[in-house]
Amino acid sequence: MKYYEDIIIRPYITERTNEQAMLGRYTFMVDKKATKIEIKQAVEKLFSVKVLKVNVMHYQGKEKRVGVHLGRTASFKKAVVTIDTDPKPETYLDKGGKIKTVAKKYKTSIEEFGVTPH
Repeated sequence: MKYYEDIIIRPYITERTNEQAMLGRYTFMVDKKATKIEIKQAVEKLFSVKVLKVNVMHYQGKEKRVGVHLGRTASFKKAVVTIDTDPKPETYLDKGGKIKTVAKKYKTSIEEFGVTPH
């Protein structure tokens, strides 16, 4: 298994991702070999949030030219992670038939991303 710090490379910050971050959708550049499950576990452990959904996209490098020299930019994998902005307490039945309620200690935003929701 990979380390969580190796899966999440850095946040992917644009105007669009800043608007989506206010709605609970955060975008990260991730390791090319990481799966959705590994990305979900890494975000939950590193940022103490509850992940609802993970969408991934593969970007191929573009061909760039400087004078007569031709090269390619680096390819990368981008993940859009939707977090739970309103965590509800879980309820279940105890052995005696009593209803127990457990409130989870999740954050509702990722402060390290630099955007806080309304």
